[in-house]
Amino acid sequence: MTWLELADGVHARRYEHLDQTLGLVVGDERCLVIDTGGDEVQGAEFAAEVRRITPLPWTVVITHAHFDHHFGTAAFLPCPIWAHERCRDALAREGEADREAWTRRFHDEGQPERAARLAVARLVLPDHLLTDRAELDLGGRTVELVHPGPAHTNHDVAVHVPDAGVLFAGDLVEQGAPPSIGPDAHPRSWPAALDLLLALGPGTVVPGHGDPVGREFVAAQRDELSRS
Repeated sequence: MTWLELADGVHARRYEHLDQTLGLVVGDERCLVIDTGGDEVQGAEFAAEVRRITPLPWTVVITHAHFDHHFGTAAFLPCPIWAHERCRDALAREGEADREAWTRRFHDEGQPERAARLAVARLVLPDHLLTDRAELDLGGRTVELVHPGPAHTNHDVAVHVPDAGVLFAGDLVEQGAPPSIGPDAHPRSWPAALDLLLALGPGTVVPGHGDPVGREFVAAQRDELSRS
């Protein structure tokens, strides 16, 4: 686990498990936490590390409804929690089934402690919803929440920090492995979603899994998805 400072007040925290990357954007008055991890133990560790960087009140944004991005949210309560409106629907409809499937998988893979942590994590639903875009004022810094259309899911949200040239892409982009095309993915429209993100002009893109990348990497992944 390590912090990467991508720009002034813009950080990514890397985790070995699932090669995951979580995010933090700090303004003058508030900070924004980008995804919370896969259980409350990870969420509490992440929250403690955020507090080592800033004492400011936080807001959470969930990039999509897959378990490893949101089951740590309870560790940040009380706070506003942002997500796409269909993300909330997916969590309410499928969150428990997702938990059960991954709990069984962790047991089968010989990771009983991780399975136990996930089994008791609280499912927290977002209370601030967006459809296409929203702007969050962190004090001296505005962050854009962007839904680029159906791609990894039908409710992905990317976090754009215009003044820093950084974009947190969630699982719209993956580094170190091919994009994860699950049963809820939309591979035909995924390349167009990446085009929309590239049009925002970021210099650095932070995947939901893997190390930060540049625009050329995202364009290459778009081309790969176009051929699949």
